[in-house]
Amino acid sequence: MTINELLSAELGISLNHTNNIISLLDEGCTIPFIARYRKELTGSCDDQTLRVFADRLTYLRNITKRKEEVSALITEQGNMTEEIAKALEDAATITEVEDIYRPFRPKRKTRASVAIAKGLQPLADKILKQAPFDLEAEAAQYISEEKGVASAEEAIAGAKDIIAESISDNADLRKVLRELLVKKGTVNCKLLEKEGNFTYEMYKDYNSPIAKLPGHRVLAINRGEKEDCLKVWLEVNEELALSEITSKFIKKNSPFEELLKEVCADAYTRLIFPSIEREVRNDLTDKANEQAIKMFEVNLKPLLMQPPLKGKVILGLDPAYRTGCKIAVIDANGTVLDTTVVYPTPPQSKIEESEIKLKYLIDKDKVDVISIGNGTATKESEIFVANLIKKLDRKVEYAVVNEAGASVYSASKLGAQEFPNFDVALRSAVSIARRLQDPLAELIKIDVKSIGVGQYQHDMPQNRLTEVLEGVVEDCVNTVGVDVNTASPSLLTYVAGLNSSVAKNIEKYRADNGAFKTREDLKKVAKLGDKAYEQCAGFLRIVGGDNILDNTGVHPESYAAVYRLLKYFNLTREDIKNGNLALLPAMVEKEGLEKVASTINVGAPTLQDIVNELIKPGRDVRDELPKPQLKSELLGIENLKKDMVLTGVVRNVTDFGAFVDISVHQDGLVHISQISKDYIKHPSDVLKVGDVVRVKVLDVDVEKKRISLTIKDCPPEEE
Repeated sequence: MTINELLSAELGISLNHTNNIISLLDEGCTIPFIARYRKELTGSCDDQTLRVFADRLTYLRNITKRKEEVSALITEQGNMTEEIAKALEDAATITEVEDIYRPFRPKRKTRASVAIAKGLQPLADKILKQAPFDLEAEAAQYISEEKGVASAEEAIAGAKDIIAESISDNADLRKVLRELLVKKGTVNCKLLEKEGNFTYEMYKDYNSPIAKLPGHRVLAINRGEKEDCLKVWLEVNEELALSEITSKFIKKNSPFEELLKEVCADAYTRLIFPSIEREVRNDLTDKANEQAIKMFEVNLKPLLMQPPLKGKVILGLDPAYRTGCKIAVIDANGTVLDTTVVYPTPPQSKIEESEIKLKYLIDKDKVDVISIGNGTATKESEIFVANLIKKLDRKVEYAVVNEAGASVYSASKLGAQEFPNFDVALRSAVSIARRLQDPLAELIKIDVKSIGVGQYQHDMPQNRLTEVLEGVVEDCVNTVGVDVNTASPSLLTYVAGLNSSVAKNIEKYRADNGAFKTREDLKKVAKLGDKAYEQCAGFLRIVGGDNILDNTGVHPESYAAVYRLLKYFNLTREDIKNGNLALLPAMVEKEGLEKVASTINVGAPTLQDIVNELIKPGRDVRDELPKPQLKSELLGIENLKKDMVLTGVVRNVTDFGAFVDISVHQDGLVHISQISKDYIKHPSDVLKVGDVVRVKVLDVDVEKKRISLTIKDCPPEEE
């Protein structure tokens, strides 16, 4: 099968659509652009499917390239045969390709290479043919002082080393033994004696079938081994493995059966098993990494897509002990109004003084919401804020936001550029306030790996993690759209078709020429060529510009189709501007989607998207999602009782469950077994970050700060 045919079969995409997607990618089109504006060519594949497609395409092309390299290397050596060529053609993974190349790869000095240098290859070949002959007499002929063979026994030992290595290099055998280890082997752990080594207590005498080992356990075991807390090894039934080898290499009634059994055992224990053990562990790690990265991806998207808190004045509070809580107040546009520092937490505990300061700012700036970072001293800060709210004359609510990465941003070059006159900690307070006001616009300023939605982020292959997470950010930014006249260069960089250089040029154009009036003005930006314009134009919005369509997700290439659509139904651009198109979907449906699409010369999916955009020009897709949960009072972990029912917000989803914020500072765990009464494969099948859920308390361990919750046994909310 060709790469195109293989992708079509694997991903369930028609061959025609597969060919189109590959062509679009090769032309330099971005995933968001293809997903949004080339639906007719792709069968309406979404961005996630297209990213899986692109990853797989890259992998298959890399395999093809490596096959060509290996084929050329083997051919150069004069060793290519029809059998090897066929094996290379059929190889489905890089590992299989490398197995085929293994016998021909230049080797470092080994016992076999030493024996070959002594001229013992013919003896090894003769033994492997397994025809009867006098081995001792034959081996004696290889005795040579010049070549360093002192006796017949040494000659036989050398021949055995050559045979062992040739067995080890057999690609088919390695594949069989690798599969045997994966299907029937176990992973085993032993806890090493080390002071304070209680983190890995559950792996004290641990063993698990390799086939059933979950990804998060693989990563935990790897970390324990890296920290010299665990000894880890794989095991499989050696008799089964040896029977696979002997059945392949020892002929029936072989005169050298015992000798070859000995060689097979040596090949397995000394050469094959250590090698495939490394390969299997590497493969387990790769799969666990991909699964963990997938969890980052699953958690990051809803975090970024949380609805903005529009039209509110927000006070950001960055909690701390000794250095005090940093405060920043921002208006509804994110502009900083005031900053200060208060000391309501230990060791100073200046609660009354802090209340006076914050009351003054809340009244002066008409604060609506307080945003508290969830780091050090959060509990004390939250208690202080909850008590303060009770004493205010105006309605004020608060929320605890994830402050992961705030300190990274505040100390970054970008943070210094935005607030050159602010202390690093005050920048964090601004970031914490803005995270509630517009999570997407603020979080894109932070290294995606620092946002804190997942596990073992520091153990992941960093380039791959960054690639996947930046893909999520790109999809989110382009799904929402960006106001080209207000967006920061950081935000513009994630728009399809733009890079940091062009983003800065857009900012410079605004500074030199004022606001963009039309999307056509984008073509005047330095280094923003025709291809970049094609990719980015539909995702950049112009609010209050000359053309109402510039404030929609309709691509400029479809403007003519929009005008034909309006004419078809005797409508005008003023009807779009005045919001008079609520009945347009019904009008199109009555006429027939396919008929109207054909008449205005677009595909049905594009027409559907155009209609959705014309109904609500300037709409923010995030507004349709549940709003952030605001609070005005707080519980402590000591207030929790078994069977208590609470409302919480999902903060993180892992392979084994979900962590839920129930306003007691310490997140509670809903184990996968407690999420649903129905069987679920993974917590992410049911829950995502930002979901508001009702939970019931199963157990509370105040000393260990552990809270166990259930969703499946939670009584329904009373109407």
